[in-house]
Amino acid sequence: MSNELSSAANEPLAKGPANYTPLSPMSFLRRSAQVYPDKTAIIHGNRRESYADFFARSRRLASALAGQGIGKGDTVAVMAPNIPEMLECHFGIPVLGAILNAINIRLDAATVAFILEHGGAKVFIADRQYAPIVRDALEQMANPPIVIDINDPQAKGGGVIGDLEYETFIAAGDPEHPWQGPADEWESIALNYTSGTTGNPKGVVYHHRGAYLNAIGNAMTFGVNAESRYLWTLPMFHCNGWTYTWGVTAVGGTHVCLRDVDPALIFPMIAEHGVTHMCGAPVVLTALIHAPDSVKQRFEHKVEVATGGAAPPSAVIEQMEAMGFRVTHLYGMTECFGPSTVCAWQPKWGELPLDTRAAKMARQGVEYMTLEAQDIIDPDTMTPVPADGQTIGELMLRGNTVMKGYLKNPSATDEAFRGGWLHTGDLAVKHPDGYIEIKDRAKDIIISGGENISSLEIEEVLYKHPDIMEAAVVAAPHERWGETPCAFVTPIAEVGDLTAEKVIAYCRDNLAHFKCPTRIVFGPLPKTSTGKVQKFALRDTARGTS
Repeated sequence: MSNELSSAANEPLAKGPANYTPLSPMSFLRRSAQVYPDKTAIIHGNRRESYADFFARSRRLASALAGQGIGKGDTVAVMAPNIPEMLECHFGIPVLGAILNAINIRLDAATVAFILEHGGAKVFIADRQYAPIVRDALEQMANPPIVIDINDPQAKGGGVIGDLEYETFIAAGDPEHPWQGPADEWESIALNYTSGTTGNPKGVVYHHRGAYLNAIGNAMTFGVNAESRYLWTLPMFHCNGWTYTWGVTAVGGTHVCLRDVDPALIFPMIAEHGVTHMCGAPVVLTALIHAPDSVKQRFEHKVEVATGGAAPPSAVIEQMEAMGFRVTHLYGMTECFGPSTVCAWQPKWGELPLDTRAAKMARQGVEYMTLEAQDIIDPDTMTPVPADGQTIGELMLRGNTVMKGYLKNPSATDEAFRGGWLHTGDLAVKHPDGYIEIKDRAKDIIISGGENISSLEIEEVLYKHPDIMEAAVVAAPHERWGETPCAFVTPIAEVGDLTAEKVIAYCRDNLAHFKCPTRIVFGPLPKTSTGKVQKFALRDTARGTS
């Protein structure tokens, strides 16, 4: 009998509406509007939207787009900063079965035109502040999409782009437009383009299931709930705001919008709105640390800050904690919906000295609860490396929060998924406690005299120098050793006597001599719109090719 019951329990006896519904973040807004209809969902300057308003406006948007013939499988591009309309697009577009293509607001016109054409956008919703770039991009297209202007009062400059205006457009929509998720959770929900350093960017396709799970994983990992007030210091166009666009909505938290990432705005907004959570690349943290004293404020509560996109130097974590922020280190990439690993806090770390604790927290850590697996694997043999904290392999990920693939690029997709894992391209070690630590991007490792040198290790030392605000290290050609470290350094503004000789001497006091930079270049570091240092540009400079 027991064998019969066991066998029967493993059979798919029935699958239907009662016990199976495709996962989709579209359910998050409907629930929050039902549970918290009068609660403030969105703050933008003097503007407030309740969850009932947020839901009704998103339904109006869906209805109006449907009136333009937008439906399942169609792409709707959006180019807007962190404003309420961008949040509404994260729901009003995918609920139609259409695909949201959030475009980086800092791209040039040629790249915007490429994305619109490659992604097949039928409608383009654009903030008027970016009118010059948008107009230029549209002029480069043979068949430009329908354009809908967002006329935000906080926009700086710009002008009219298309014949339709967002508020007028959605006013004609139905606030009771049907709201339901996809028939198949594997259907595409979003298209995000990587910030490619060579050639055209690749289009990363997300599915509803992954967006749902990663949003839930973010809320659980970062402790976001209905009492949370989330400040949008992270671009919503970047991995759909690391899926916090959906995650904050899922728990009924409050979105505090911010058009421009400026410490002079961030500190007072935290105080005024009681901000509890925010995210950003280490460059955002660095900006807060080095803000003028006249701008900085202390708060009566701890502000949770999640950082990722690049490994935060332990010195940055130390200084943020000293200012009253609590840092959570996340790791991810566009191909895995943003964050997928977290340096999960261990209670015993609280007893460690601040610098030792910060070094622990600077590791990339362990997989999210919503990621199936991560490991450090030898990319040639596809076997895991030992957990000795020394053997280097490639960080690889596997699970439901990994992209569907690259749009119209099967060869790149196959290479990314080689061996049944998502290859991140990051070189890392696994410590005995199971926590992983990235040592470098595969392309950033410096090979000097046959020895591998981690650029991150040198950067970690440079960030601890009291007169250095930012640092990045790349390989420079060397006649004898093949390659040698070249350091690019941004001094703190008030410092006027920092020299290359002083920086090199400091490195020799804190690093093995073969790891020390032999060349120091002073000046601001070129960055992508998401705050990552453009090391390809630095490599060109180090090689003397730019």
